[in-house]
Amino acid sequence: MNSYLIVNGPNLNMLGKREPGVYGSASLLDLENEILLFGEETGIEITCFQSNHEGDLIEAIQEAEGQYAGIVLNPGAFTHYSYAIRDAIASVTVPVIEVHISNVHRREEFRHVSVTAPVAAGQIVGLGFAGYRLALLALMEKQGGEEFEGRKNTK
Repeated sequence: MNSYLIVNGPNLNMLGKREPGVYGSASLLDLENEILLFGEETGIEITCFQSNHEGDLIEAIQEAEGQYAGIVLNPGAFTHYSYAIRDAIASVTVPVIEVHISNVHRREEFRHVSVTAPVAAGQIVGLGFAGYRLALLALMEKQGGEEFEGRKNTK
């Protein structure tokens, strides 16, 4: 299975308009087009989904079971307080990598804590749209049998 799900949470539909000094001037459509092009270049199938509603995000995560090899999730503000999304991630066997466009650790203190990261396979912050591509590469490696933690450099 070479299919991956990209899930973007609340306010990410406002990319390009909302705080361009933090998130840049590119839109969600620009991000999705970039990710879909990356999918074509690497031979993987990608489905993009965005919602401002917690329940929709939970359903997308749960419905990914058996359909996708991995999920790249930007939970937006839900990162900091949605135990329901945390529980959804913990309830599936599909690996999830949490991604944030901005470096949340350089922002307001309330953004420093993620309740979803402890149940995710990994977390990428502050690398802009490139974080999504890196998350997909990591998920592809995991699908190929390589582990994230404790991986030895064989070079």
